[in-house]
Amino acid sequence: MLDQLNRINLLYDIYSPLLTERQREVLQLYFSDNFSLGEIAAEYEISRQAVHDLIQRALASLEKHEDKLGLYRLYNQQQELLDEAELLLKSDNLELNEISRLREIIAGLRFSTEQ
Repeated sequence: MLDQLNRINLLYDIYSPLLTERQREVLQLYFSDNFSLGEIAAEYEISRQAVHDLIQRALASLEKHEDKLGLYRLYNQQQELLDEAELLLKSDNLELNEISRLREIIAGLRFSTEQ
């Protein structure tokens, strides 16, 4: 559940400019400000079902953008490479194969950001 919430928050951070203003506002209220469906419905003077449907459409839109652009996936790949590099750097004596792996990680990060 927490992983799903983190995914939604990152997708929102990346793709929120591509949502409508109302979608952004409702997702912000629901996921960041912890408003209930009823509270959001009262704020916008619509039904709880309409709020639920709006949230579902906005989430589907975020997923559609991710499917097409893959920026969340790229971010995760970069974080994994950085974590691996950090782990290698924490060792006291770097061996030749570890230095080579660090070079590969750096090259991979450069390549992924240039595309």
